Amino acid sequence: MSSMLSNYMQMEQQLKQLQSELDKLQNDDRLKSELEFKEKLEALMREFDKSAADVIELLNPKPAAQSGAAAPASGGTRRKRKLKIYKNPHTGEVVETRGGNQKTLKAWKDEHGSDAVESWLVRVEE
Repeated sequence: MSSMLSNYMQMEQQLKQLQSELDKLQNDDRLKSELEFKEKLEALMREFDKSAADVIELLNPKPAAQSGAAAPASGGTRRKRKLKIYKNPHTGEVVETRGGNQKTLKAWKDEHGSDAVESWLVRVEE
């Protein structure tokens, strides 16, 4: 019985800590700004009957569509991006990526927030 009580008290303390962190976040102007942007974007998408995929396609067309004339005009080759290595402290899973569009990394950012995931950066290599 005491282990159940101990478990309950531990969970209650974790809940208080999470509530405190949530309260701090709710008063953060950056979060308020992002939430306002998200609400306005979603309203605009509904108004024009567009999905998230439609918006992504509009803002970031497929590379094949733009690679034709743009690449030779730049004059030089683009530098290789740095390899970033992230480790999820919750699962121990490691992700190595040269771009921010990596599937697992995006899922982590959706679940835990971009700032939290960026704090999991273990190292950067050339």
